[in-house]
Amino acid sequence: MAETDHGVAYPVPKINGGSDRYSYSKNSNFQRKGIDCAKELINKAIAEKLDVNIFASSKTFRLADLGCAAGPNTFFAVQNIIDALELKCQGQGESCQVPEFQVFFNDLASNDFNELFQSLPPERRYFAAGVPGLFHGRIFPSDSIHFVHSSYAVQVLSRVPEEVLDKESPAWNRGRINYSDSPDEVVKCFEAQYAKDMESFLKARAKEIVLGGLMAFVVPGRPNRTPHSETFVNRTTTLMGSCLLDMANKGKVSHEKLDSFNMPTYFASPEELEEFVKRNGCFSVEIMEIQEQERPEPKVLSSTIRGGIGGMIKEYFGLEEDISDEIFDLFLKKLEEHSTFIFESGNAINLFVLLKRVV
Repeated sequence: MAETDHGVAYPVPKINGGSDRYSYSKNSNFQRKGIDCAKELINKAIAEKLDVNIFASSKTFRLADLGCAAGPNTFFAVQNIIDALELKCQGQGESCQVPEFQVFFNDLASNDFNELFQSLPPERRYFAAGVPGLFHGRIFPSDSIHFVHSSYAVQVLSRVPEEVLDKESPAWNRGRINYSDSPDEVVKCFEAQYAKDMESFLKARAKEIVLGGLMAFVVPGRPNRTPHSETFVNRTTTLMGSCLLDMANKGKVSHEKLDSFNMPTYFASPEELEEFVKRNGCFSVEIMEIQEQERPEPKVLSSTIRGGIGGMIKEYFGLEEDISDEIFDLFLKKLEEHSTFIFESGNAINLFVLLKRVV
C-alpha cells in the first residue's frame, strides 16, 4: 500500500503469490494463451529483425522479462525467445555461434520471487537472476539488454492519479474502482498518467537496450476510437466494482475504503501506442498486431481475476477469507448473469507490439 501527497492510501498492484488454489501460478492460463498467440510473431521478429552482431562480441545474450509475476508463464515466454534465437544462429552456420543466455526476471519487490525461483525449469539453458523494481524507471545498466519481453504488464500504471483520490477534486472517482464509466475528468487523469508512465518506460528502455535490440510486449488494449466503457477488460473491472459496492452497502466493506480504491491500469489503443513511440524517437515500430482475446468461461475468468488481484483487494480492504469468498462468489454470479454484455462486446483484444531500438 502506498500514500499520495494527500495522505490517501492507494493499492499497489500485485498478484497472489504462493501455490494455493487462488494463486496466480495456478490461475493464469488466460495470460498464457496470450503468450502462445505471440509465439510465432516473436519467432518471425528474431528471424527477420534481429542482427546477431549485436551480441557477437560479448558471446552472451541478455534477455529481460518485465512484470514476470511468479511463474509459470514467464518461463514459457523466455524459452520461446531462446529457442527462436538458437534456431536463427544454427541457420547461419559457423558465422553465428550460439551464445550463452542470461535472463533477468523483473517485477515489483513485493512479488513472490521465492515461488518464482523454486519453480524454475530444472533443465533450463540460461542463467537466471531476479531484478526487483518498477519498470517505469531504470532497472538495468546502459546498453546491456538485447531483448526485452513483457506480457500483460505494460497496462499497469506506476500509481493511481492523485486527483481521482482527492475528495476536493472534480475528478474524485467516488464509488468506482476504474475509469471506464466515470466522468471525462477521471478518464483524462488516467490518460495523462498513462502518457507520463509510457514516456518514462520508453525512455528507460531506450537507455538499457543495445542499439538494434528488440522489445516485444503483449498487452490488453482497445480498438482505435472505441470508448473505454466498451472494452472487455473495463467491463469486467466495472462488474467487480459493482460487487464491492454491493458489499459496502451490506456493511461488509468500508465505503471510505471503496471511495479510495482504484485499479492502477489503463488500456491503450494502437494509435495511442504509436504516438508514444513516435514521441520517444528511439524506437521503430516493426510489428503492431491486434489479436482477439480468448473469451473464457465465467468460472475461469473469475479464478483468473482472483489470482491476479484477489490478494490486493483482500489486503487493501482488510478482509477475512470468508468475505473474500463472498465477493468472488458474487462476482462469478454476475459474470454468468451478464455474460452476453461482458463477452460479446467484440472489443476483447490484445495488442502485440515489437519495437527496435534505432537511435
